[in-house]
Amino acid sequence: MAATMQWNDGFLLGLPAMDDTHREFVQCVAGIQSASDAQLPDRLEDFARHAVAHFGQEQQWMEGSDFPATQCHADEHSAVLASVRDVQALLAQGVNPQVARDLAQALVDWFPGHADYMDASLSQWMSKRSHGGAPVVLRRNVVRNACDVSLELKETP
Repeated sequence: MAATMQWNDGFLLGLPAMDDTHREFVQCVAGIQSASDAQLPDRLEDFARHAVAHFGQEQQWMEGSDFPATQCHADEHSAVLASVRDVQALLAQGVNPQVARDLAQALVDWFPGHADYMDASLSQWMSKRSHGGAPVVLRRNVVRNACDVSLELKETP
């Protein structure tokens, strides 16, 4: 069994409302992962309700700020919601509950990249539009991997 999704400060984007929604996203996915077979339909519905609200809020932010990548971002959200609805229909037909666990794993795999690229871009766009600069993000306990690049600070004359 895969490890249950957990929040880490690496997901922080510096926009408190977005960060709070992302914490809820992680909790909902973890709820699917840790559910018994009998609980899966309810946990999947919890996630679906969260995703509709979450993606709807981001859609409002994108439209309200004239975010250039709105359509691409919205397309990803639509694909996630379509997958959730498909899995809900399969569970209702009595299909093996593993399909919901596979969806949860796909969400675990998808979310970090979506947050790092799509949502971080939106967060920065909104901050620049309203405050004139990118958000400051303080992250604690973020695990770094071997691919991370170290930057050297050089004195300028």
